[in-house]
Amino acid sequence: MTKLQKREPRILHRNPIRNIILLGIVVGVILPMIPQLVWSISHRWYFPEMVPTEFSMRAWEYVGNPSTKVTRAFFNSLIISSVVTIIGVVIGLPAGKALGMYKFKLKWLVELIILAPAIVPPLAATIGIQVIFIRMGVADTMTGVIIAHLIPTLPYMIVSLSGVFANYDPEFEEQARILGANKAKTFLFITLPAVFPGIVTGSMFTFLISWGQYILTILVGGGRVITLPILLFSFTGSGDNSIASALSIVFVLPAIIILFVTSKFLSGKSSGMGGFGSI
Repeated sequence: MTKLQKREPRILHRNPIRNIILLGIVVGVILPMIPQLVWSISHRWYFPEMVPTEFSMRAWEYVGNPSTKVTRAFFNSLIISSVVTIIGVVIGLPAGKALGMYKFKLKWLVELIILAPAIVPPLAATIGIQVIFIRMGVADTMTGVIIAHLIPTLPYMIVSLSGVFANYDPEFEEQARILGANKAKTFLFITLPAVFPGIVTGSMFTFLISWGQYILTILVGGGRVITLPILLFSFTGSGDNSIASALSIVFVLPAIIILFVTSKFLSGKSSGMGGFGSI
């Protein structure tokens, strides 16, 4: 009974914060999707009617039809965002470690260059990128789109990891080497677990930013690389609200899933964002 009584205040202390976070997610993300869900199963919905006059699953049948471009666009978006995230982790780990743990001359300039893609207007940067990619022969290809997506996403990955490395104690690695661990084991069992929250946080931002890219994809991909944002924008302008709403739900669903999966890394002791002030 004594142990239960001691643990009870901790549970009561955690629950209100968790409930507030979950309520905020529901209100801010899921609740606005309810009109989209109603639109996706409606066939006729005229003003000023509060509910559709006729329901239909036509939009979802179109979305689920393998012969349409939706499946292709979904997997293109998934492949591009996943590859961009993996490359971002590979580049972000050494870059974040250098910025977070070491001091060197002109460090402020390096940080400014890294953050520049997040500051410069995307359209201005994309026009210059497109010209370079045409000369390199990677325009209108998925490879070109992946490289282009790295430009706005890398700053988020590097900043997330540099924040974690700023609070990282390298003495743990030294102790592991003294005990006989090689570089690979030291990284796998010491460094990686310590910076894992930063990797998850940076990967979340990287994946979602790449997932939602429209301007870079349409200009660099030249309309040949079809992703969900491009398909969604085309149906939004077509006036077919049912299919546009169904596509918007499919588009937002991965973001909601990722947000739930990574939510514990955005706050608390395992936060990957706790070291931003120490960079």
